[in-house]
Amino acid sequence: MRGLAALALLAAASAALAQAQEEGGQMHELIGQMGGRAATLQIYETSRPDGSARLTGEYWILTPLHQRFLEGERSKQLGVTFLKEGNSPILYGRPGTATLQGMWSAGVLRGTRFAPGGQERERFEFQEKFPDMQGYSVEARCELAQGRYAATLELAVEQGRLRRLDWRSRVAPSGHVCAVVTEEQQPFDGGLRFATGRCRVTLRDLGEFVRVSAENCTEACGSQAYLEPVLLDRRGGCQLMRPLQR
Repeated sequence: MRGLAALALLAAASAALAQAQEEGGQMHELIGQMGGRAATLQIYETSRPDGSARLTGEYWILTPLHQRFLEGERSKQLGVTFLKEGNSPILYGRPGTATLQGMWSAGVLRGTRFAPGGQERERFEFQEKFPDMQGYSVEARCELAQGRYAATLELAVEQGRLRRLDWRSRVAPSGHVCAVVTEEQQPFDGGLRFATGRCRVTLRDLGEFVRVSAENCTEACGSQAYLEPVLLDRRGGCQLMRPLQR
């Protein structure tokens, strides 16, 4: 049952992303702090005719790893932002776990997280500028398996230059696979980006971890297969970013 619940959670998250993209949404990635804890935020913004924007997305507390989903809006003027937080990608009609209220302008989102009863819990601040990774080096071979999902990742980077990338996954019971192998590197600020065709693999420095994520890789995957984001630690160890065990 846990495997089925995990797949349902991932399907809902993927559907929300697909809807944002179909509506012409713009994706924002931010890094910062939630209270005193390192965190990263991913938000999809869909503009409205009046100049405001609908926002959907998620954030992760990195240590220990916790994922929370977000839905809300940003005003046209001043960047006033209100986000409802919950444990599921589908927040409509469900009680929230908290609300995030703040200002988002000039690439910085800062404000306060409130409990459902309105009590102030903690301050947060995120920015869209990620650390440069031109000096980053790693050599890792990871085997990851959780529920119906299994993957291997071989990655070698030397002083910010790609030497090898081989990322494969398999999803049971369909047996559908993804296979991304590339040595092509693209210019990219705030991280490293590798590509094969339309498929792009991006590395972002999150502090204690480096996140490896893929986008536009459907041509490299079977219809039910996907590539889950991976966190690499500084010694080359790895873990799946999303908590599939829930």
